[in-house]
Amino acid sequence: MNSVSVTGKNWILKEFNEKDLVYLKDNHFLDETVSKLIAIRKIKKEEIQNFLNPTIKNILPNPLILKDMAIAVKRTIKAITNKEKVGVFGDYDVDGATSTALLGRYFKMINLNFDIYIPDRKSEGYGPTESGFQNLIDKGVNLIFTVDCGTMAFKPIEFSQKKNVDVLVLDHHQSESNLPKAFSIINPNRLDDNSKLNYLCAAGVCFMFLIALNSELRKINWFKLNNIKEPNLINFLDLVSLGTVCDVVPLVGLNRAIVKQGLKIIKNRINIGIKTLLEICKVDGYPSTYHLGYVIGPRINAGGRVGKCQHGANLLLNSDAKQIFTLATELNSYNKERQLLESELLKNILQNKTINSSSPILVLHGENWHEGVIGIIASRIKEKFNKPTIIISIKENIGKASARSVNGFDIGSIIISATQKGILLKGGGHKMAGGFTIDSSKIEEFKEYAIKKIRSSKVDLNREKNFYIDSIVSPSALNIDFYSKINILAPFGSANPEPKFVIENVKTINSKIVGEKHIKSILLGSDGSSIKAIAFNALESNIGPYLLKKNKKTFNIAGKLSLNEWKGEKNVEFIIDDISVNKNIKNMVPSSNG
Repeated sequence: MNSVSVTGKNWILKEFNEKDLVYLKDNHFLDETVSKLIAIRKIKKEEIQNFLNPTIKNILPNPLILKDMAIAVKRTIKAITNKEKVGVFGDYDVDGATSTALLGRYFKMINLNFDIYIPDRKSEGYGPTESGFQNLIDKGVNLIFTVDCGTMAFKPIEFSQKKNVDVLVLDHHQSESNLPKAFSIINPNRLDDNSKLNYLCAAGVCFMFLIALNSELRKINWFKLNNIKEPNLINFLDLVSLGTVCDVVPLVGLNRAIVKQGLKIIKNRINIGIKTLLEICKVDGYPSTYHLGYVIGPRINAGGRVGKCQHGANLLLNSDAKQIFTLATELNSYNKERQLLESELLKNILQNKTINSSSPILVLHGENWHEGVIGIIASRIKEKFNKPTIIISIKENIGKASARSVNGFDIGSIIISATQKGILLKGGGHKMAGGFTIDSSKIEEFKEYAIKKIRSSKVDLNREKNFYIDSIVSPSALNIDFYSKINILAPFGSANPEPKFVIENVKTINSKIVGEKHIKSILLGSDGSSIKAIAFNALESNIGPYLLKKNKKTFNIAGKLSLNEWKGEKNVEFIIDDISVNKNIKNMVPSSNG
């Protein structure tokens, strides 16, 4: 039988092939735990070594395999040679900010004059605009790079052409076969690209571009002729890894190598902006993908959510310590403001009880909902109801929307096709997320269109109710040695999630509320071991009330491990994702679908 939790999840134990386990132990000399976790992930034999030791050197393909790369490099070298001023038009999220900073830092190092432009989330929305391009043109720019946007920007690119300004698109969003007539469009997700690098985020695409550009400049002896030190692109991997983790792209192939190396660069605190944010947030020791995704990322995003869209890019691009401290302090403050806005709006939406839980896709809209937090709200509601969710903020009959999807349903393609059909004014996205602009009179039409698409896709929404478990462990396993073993599988993220464990038959010794909605607990294991645990956002679910109950009943916890480092001391903490009150969970249904 399945183990049903207090949150209504089905706990399902992941399957693995015993032969794979034996192979890993015998041929890669891995211990039982690590071998089991790799066997669960069903990594091909020929890919195991690169998975365990991913290096840029071994995995990096020739960047020229990307469509339009060669012509983009050629045009950029022309701009460098002729000392043209270039512009970088970026998106307001972390991927956009890191992509903008990547190009900007490189241009600084080679003394190329440039300016950046980040559109205002509220007044301009996602992607290039004619006014944004004009802003750059007015500053003397005659070559524009669009990063993390631009693939479907037909009108702005046509506008730039009339101004005799070339546009080089560096993007990763999904597209149709019909593309704007930009000078070049480097996008591994364009339909005629055969690079097989479609898992890259925009920062990854920009990194590939810089590798190609740097290589070509070296070939023509440009650095020596101009007495300029060649940039060490490895030191840019902190930005690339930040964009990769925060855009939730799969940590496979090159992405895995990028993040693993990037975390090492971040440890050395080379980028002053990242260093300052880590200090403000009191992050000590070796950073992890958690710190990128849940500490650094939200703060860089926060500026865009409250009307300071350029703050994130400027923080990562700037080199003045005083200015950076000011920016970092403001972004930290904006993040607190964002959290308050998010909490209030989520509460209002859930209390109004307008959510039709029987619908296969949730499309919710309201007047003047804060556009800066609707993406986060969409994520939270998606997680609560296990369904694709779209949140639309309406102002003066125009809706700005953020969408979040579930595994198996490509929300980005739906948005693009609805745009092509004229249902949406503009839009774009990935498989798991997207955004668009819509006339409020078209919302019901779009809703019907989306429902029809999800029903025809036959996606299994019940799968989102499943909580997949890697292994059942004893309380005494929660130590530094065990944590170090499983951390061989890091970096964790999309397509390589952190291992999830179950500890059976624990009791609450003490629980307290921290940070208004989180709960810290000391639990007693069946073997007499004490367990330090925390349940994030527990008061917003059934987990919170259960942990706070004054009873002596045993229960089972499911979650992952975390390493706390403070002033040289290390201890392992269990992050509780779910609780089950079943007396015996060893009968959980094994599944190979996890």
